Amino acid sequence: MPVYAAYASNMDPKQMAERAPHSPMRGTGWLVGWRLTFGGEDVGWDGALATIVEDPGSSVFVVLYDVPEWDEPSLDRWEGASLGIYHKVRLRVETLDGAVLSWLYVLDDYEGGLPSARYLGILADAAEKAGAPDDYVRDLRGRPCKSLGG
Repeated sequence: MPVYAAYASNMDPKQMAERAPHSPMRGTGWLVGWRLTFGGEDVGWDGALATIVEDPGSSVFVVLYDVPEWDEPSLDRWEGASLGIYHKVRLRVETLDGAVLSWLYVLDDYEGGLPSARYLGILADAAEKAGAPDDYVRDLRGRPCKSLGG
């Protein structure tokens, strides 16, 4: 079964169950050699959107889900892949049980821009719910962002 690695709001198992109801959580892992960043500020809903870029000294916490073929089109729509906002890549995720080949969504835009405080909070909450290490969640909560309405 294809394995999807979520690094943004889909880390939240409850949200993922709404978007892909037949896709159970498989576990967690690390995308080694990649960094979480933001881009596409002009296409985002309140600011820049989460994405990943290669960075040899970094790692990104991910949540793995088993996604059957009938859930994938729904997930593609939620993630904007059908609109060309994100595209899929296949990468190895390091887990306690070894490497797992997974697919991820990567923003089809340039790195840069700030996410909204609201979006960043959603990502940090999702990481916390998925069991990310405290320092990873703390780093997410401390990232620069733009405040709307103030």
